[in-house]
Amino acid sequence: MMNNVRVRFAPSPTGPLHIGGVRTALFNYLFAKKNNGTFILRIEDTDQTRYVANAEQYIIDALNWCNIPYDEGPNKNEKFGPYRQSERKELYKKYAEELISKGKAYYAFDTAEQLDFHRKDHEEKGKTFIYNWHNRAKLTNSISLTKEEVDKRIANGDKYVVRFKMYDPNEETETIESNDIIRGHVSFKKEILDDKILFKSDGMPTYHLANIVDDHLMEISHVIRGEEWLPSLPLHIALYQAFGWQAPEFAHLPLILKPVGKGKLSKRDGDKLGFPVFPLEYKNSVTNEISSGYKEEGYFPETVVNFLALLGWNPGTEQELFTLEELVQSFDLSRVNKSGARFDPDKTKWFNQQYMMKKSDAELAELYTPILTKKGILKESSFIVKVVSLIKERATFVSDFWDLSNFFFEAPIEYDSKASKKNWKEDTAGLMKELILVLEKIEDFNSQNIENNVKEWITSKEIGFGKIMQPFRLSLVGAMKGPHLFDIAEMIGKEETIIRITKAIETL
Repeated sequence: MMNNVRVRFAPSPTGPLHIGGVRTALFNYLFAKKNNGTFILRIEDTDQTRYVANAEQYIIDALNWCNIPYDEGPNKNEKFGPYRQSERKELYKKYAEELISKGKAYYAFDTAEQLDFHRKDHEEKGKTFIYNWHNRAKLTNSISLTKEEVDKRIANGDKYVVRFKMYDPNEETETIESNDIIRGHVSFKKEILDDKILFKSDGMPTYHLANIVDDHLMEISHVIRGEEWLPSLPLHIALYQAFGWQAPEFAHLPLILKPVGKGKLSKRDGDKLGFPVFPLEYKNSVTNEISSGYKEEGYFPETVVNFLALLGWNPGTEQELFTLEELVQSFDLSRVNKSGARFDPDKTKWFNQQYMMKKSDAELAELYTPILTKKGILKESSFIVKVVSLIKERATFVSDFWDLSNFFFEAPIEYDSKASKKNWKEDTAGLMKELILVLEKIEDFNSQNIENNVKEWITSKEIGFGKIMQPFRLSLVGAMKGPHLFDIAEMIGKEETIIRITKAIETL
């Protein structure tokens, strides 16, 4: 057990939370719970141009639906608040100025046009323009200008950004070394890295500065995030060193790949192959575009948590089904893979079916009832529970129940034409009339009794069982599907069974 583990999930509220983000949140949650730590939610809304009004609430709702709520964050145990970066604005300027006073950062007054000119100039020579130690002394910044010129520009209200001094050839170290819990030892050459902007001309910090300052002030012990942040690691470590702060431990999670295995899973893949990539349905408040969610598609939260946990993490055993408690017990960052994890939509459905089988018939009946109510069908719950017990093994989602059981609630209006042609012969109507007489005589109309009586009668007539059973099923169900035929007859009752056979005789 580690001491005082504090981890954070820090999404940007720029739209719905992708399941890749949910998995990052889940791994942070599992790591925190395993080590008696704290799971923190921080909203990184420094990019105000891409901010989406309802995205923050969506993120919170998604974590709650997955049963991985945060311990500390917006409006909850605000020990180190506020937890929205836009509300911490004043804080970052102070730290940017601290780096300037230490000679670790500088003001840059280059206009967009000037930088564009340098980029094009480099391209024409077959080079790439990087703002760093090579050229910073030739550009318009507080390294190339005198202190008087800098003060005058700031007093005049000239626009500027604050850039980090990534590398100074006079410094001793040329590389940044770090140990990643998942990837092991990583090192980066400082001389090929650029002087990143830490503070923008609009008075907002960039992600890099805000993220380091917040992680330090919120006492984050471990940063567990997606591998797309790996290229930012040298800058983040260099910032910790520049401030003289202890850096947290880092772990970079592998990407979730498309079902075909190449490239990162996107919303487009989901749209194309017909599966959701978001936990909950999301309606864009500006465009009114709706993206489907796992919840609305009929997946259980346990399914989503279970399949996400196994995307990139290997428990080291054959076990595939885990409760949240079991995941907490088993989770270990050292068992997370370096390489990307391929997303498998069929496996996701398999997980949902497994979780459906774990639920009681009463629980499933409760989930099925609203679907029936919507169709104007009112039945007592004991009947619905019995129906569910007979059909659930064939279902993947609760939404499949209606197709698998509609004949329990409604008589067939039409009959499967292929099945009718095959099973309804010239002598069938006569046999079905005889079957009605057999059924009418049964006192206690239960499945076993019906079966015994009908089978005795068929045997006495010395005909094949199929000649009776197939048209009997067709009469009750309208197709060659459904559970044990005599269970259906018991459930709908003697009167309804006879009415349905009579109607089939008239129709077919």
